[in-house]
Amino acid sequence: MADAPQTLTLTLSSGGDVVIKLRPDLAPGHVERIVELANEGFYDGVPFHRVIPGFMAQGGDGGRGDGTGGSSKPDLKAEFNAEPHVRGTCSMARTNQPNSANSQFFICFDDARFLDKQYTVWGQVESGMEHVDALPVGEPPRAPGKITKATVA
Repeated sequence: MADAPQTLTLTLSSGGDVVIKLRPDLAPGHVERIVELANEGFYDGVPFHRVIPGFMAQGGDGGRGDGTGGSSKPDLKAEFNAEPHVRGTCSMARTNQPNSANSQFFICFDDARFLDKQYTVWGQVESGMEHVDALPVGEPPRAPGKITKATVA
């Protein structure tokens, strides 16, 4: 599909943009959900509520900021794939149940291959990883970095 979204841009509260290449070839259902939520404005104003140096930054809880939220849409069926969890990998967060991903996602800071084939990779940061690196740290951070706008192109 020539007009299918190719990228997701997260404009962060720090003023920086993170451009993520979408990977529908790996996880079509998850990419569809991310695009749908971004187009609905679901991610606008949502904090990164869990930022662990050397591991990952997690957000997408619908603005609650405590990691307990999600969208009102049904949970997704797992689309585990062999794509490695390395620096810049974008993957879906979930509970202990494999088919529980909904809206929360994380971006890997470093090698996290122990997550491979257990979490659904749906994208890769193409530019702006320095803005992810600069997110305030914590679970949750005292003053969390936020996605001010999420747009697809």
